Amino acid sequence: MNAQPTFETIDYAVDGGIATITLDRPDALNAITLPMIDEMVAALDLVDADDDVRAVIFTGRGRAFCAGADLSGGTEILRRGEGEFRMDRDADGGGVFSRRVFACTKPVIAAVNGPAVGMGVTMTLPMDVRICAEDVRFGLVFTRRGLVPEACSSWFLPRIVGISQAAEWVYSGRMFDAREALSAGLVRSVHPADELLPAARELAREMTEHSAPVAVAVSRRMLWEMLSEGTPELAHELDSRGIASLGASRDAEEGIGAFLEKRSPRFPMRPSTDMPAWYHRWTELGSARALAEDAG
Repeated sequence: MNAQPTFETIDYAVDGGIATITLDRPDALNAITLPMIDEMVAALDLVDADDDVRAVIFTGRGRAFCAGADLSGGTEILRRGEGEFRMDRDADGGGVFSRRVFACTKPVIAAVNGPAVGMGVTMTLPMDVRICAEDVRFGLVFTRRGLVPEACSSWFLPRIVGISQAAEWVYSGRMFDAREALSAGLVRSVHPADELLPAARELAREMTEHSAPVAVAVSRRMLWEMLSEGTPELAHELDSRGIASLGASRDAEEGIGAFLEKRSPRFPMRPSTDMPAWYHRWTELGSARALAEDAG
């Protein structure tokens, strides 16, 4: 592997096959800057390139998880180029990050250790599971700043908590506590502060310890993308492609052999080198619908 980049606004550490990405601007309550987004994307590139990493946890340094976009410079962080809008130049940085999380080949867990406001909430939505500390408060405060939600959250949030709950939180912009987040399904579980990261690590191990890395990577994208399909037709095609390719793979041979022999599997395939060819075509085209049309 190439030398790890030097990060200034986050910390990146790997232990026991689990990468922990820590937002590391505690004096600013880990408020997001554009360089910070770049570093988080670069850290996810490290995650995907390292086959020894099986899962990733995001958390925050200090008393906050993330206070949202750094507004110390007023509206500067929100402004883009002059003239007519161009997505190649004016894309929301939060959305760039969310799409990178969506594309990650490893399970992603948010361990929300303190207040999470604005992007501090929306950045966690494309993550597979969110857990939080008992005293955490959340806020989708965009409308109270004259803004709309970002980071692709208009796609993710209603799929996680339902349209009515999403509408209530977004329209009002009010703060809400961990108990309400748990009741709505935004978070999986609530923990004492000192038990949060151990719980996240245990969850990461549970999700990956006995699973084939390539199968997890393909399954992750299948689950997320099929949220937008109105019928099971396309899911059937993806399932069929997956079974046809992975069913003839070394991982399937090992997994079934281990089951029959009553031992732990030792899966040989790796996401960085052994993903099915159709998966690469899927990511290249950008959607499962485009993949089906391309094949048809």
